[in-house]
Amino acid sequence: MKKLVAILLALVLVVSFAACAAPAPAATETEPAADSAAAAATEAPASSNPVVKIGIYEPASGDNGAGGKQETLGVEYANFVSPTVDINGTTYDVQLVKVDNESSNDKAASAASTLVSAGVSVVLGSYGSGVSIAASPTFEAAGIPCIGITCTNPQVTEGNTHYFRICFLDPFQGTVLANYAFTTLGVTKAYCLSKLGDDYSGGLVNYFVKAFEALGGTCVQDTFPDGNSDFTSYINNAKNSECKVFFSPVSTEAAQLIIDQAESQTLGMPILAGDTWDSNVILQAAKGKSVDVTVTTFYPEGANAEFDSGFKTWVNSDATLLANNGGDDTVAAVTAMGYDAYFFALEAMKKAASVEPAAIMAALWGTTYEGVSGPIALDQVNGDAIRNTAYVKHANTETGAWDALPAVTIG
Repeated sequence: MKKLVAILLALVLVVSFAACAAPAPAATETEPAADSAAAAATEAPASSNPVVKIGIYEPASGDNGAGGKQETLGVEYANFVSPTVDINGTTYDVQLVKVDNESSNDKAASAASTLVSAGVSVVLGSYGSGVSIAASPTFEAAGIPCIGITCTNPQVTEGNTHYFRICFLDPFQGTVLANYAFTTLGVTKAYCLSKLGDDYSGGLVNYFVKAFEALGGTCVQDTFPDGNSDFTSYINNAKNSECKVFFSPVSTEAAQLIIDQAESQTLGMPILAGDTWDSNVILQAAKGKSVDVTVTTFYPEGANAEFDSGFKTWVNSDATLLANNGGDDTVAAVTAMGYDAYFFALEAMKKAASVEPAAIMAALWGTTYEGVSGPIALDQVNGDAIRNTAYVKHANTETGAWDALPAVTIG
């Protein structure tokens, strides 16, 4: 039941990193299109403990496959660190069940149904607001609670009592980006490009435009169709309309093409994007090019040295894990958020004193957790995280790394 006033409980989970090397990871079920090699890295000998299943509803393919894999890695690493959970005096092995929603709204319900059939107690995901929204009715009908990790569109949690989230929302992120463009960059005309029919990019552009125009700026808006790979005309539109910043919070797959073509077409203006561009895939695409890329995100590498070091050691221990992280050990914000989501789910189970989905759903409203990305508590209106800080990163095209800019806090 949603309440009007937030109930914040002083529960702090202290995760000792010394436990990383000691426990064996729990078993992972793999469903259609899941990465079997990565799953094998989290398998463990069978124990006599009862099992609680956590569903990982993420893209491992399609436009958002790269980001989905990195978000999944955060959950898997958390499971490696803590493969069991003590609930009401009983120790459970935590088993991860993965499905690939293929970055497709059309495949969302089928992927969600697979998790329902597997008997998961709670679902984590998805990277990509559209697939989260599309799968929501399936989870709702089954009475299974979901915890959004980085799906930022407000529609994910609006009007329901089963979908929660631990990240900030796009109205906030769009305002941060608009203020950065207008105030920090000093531009008054922005070109905004989103993918046609995409809830995430379309929604974030909408919030950016509202905030930018409220500041006194003007925007030129454009969309591209699914499957588009040639962004030359859009880049030329931005230049011909005399815009001074190029805002395009699209998938990493499209982002790489935009970066390449911005270089070849001499875009000549800064590129802004949201959290989807916070990836080493973007760094690799921008390295050595005359492009100026700035993004907003949830977590900056270096904010938690213990987490960063442990994740790097773990991901470097297996070639498949490293490949799923884009080929190097850069710590993506979505990975940190996946890690936090796992422990937030465990805290909800402890609070519920049960592994039953209905009990966990009821407990989530009052669950709190001190994560590597910051403290997590939910509002009592939509079950959204109470967050007011975004981190800003600028791509260093010489080093191929992110340079951290001052974080932005509103409210």
